[in-house]
Amino acid sequence: MLLGYVIMSFVVAYAHLEYDSPVYKVQKVFSKLVDPVLNPIRRVIPPVRIGNVGLDLSVLILFLVIEAIVIPILAG
Repeated sequence: MLLGYVIMSFVVAYAHLEYDSPVYKVQKVFSKLVDPVLNPIRRVIPPVRIGNVGLDLSVLILFLVIEAIVIPILAG
């Protein structure tokens, strides 16, 4: 789900889609499912500014947290 969110975010950002596009609607569904988990992380670690672009690290941090929790469970 998280990887789909990332891919759809890039597609919507760079494809300049219309708001009634099916791709945009799919991205909105991913956003409604993933944003409640990412928003607390975003409050603690805001996007990093690189020039005029904001780099959102919350997805990367969530991947790392999931990995830190899941890998020990599967190894044990």
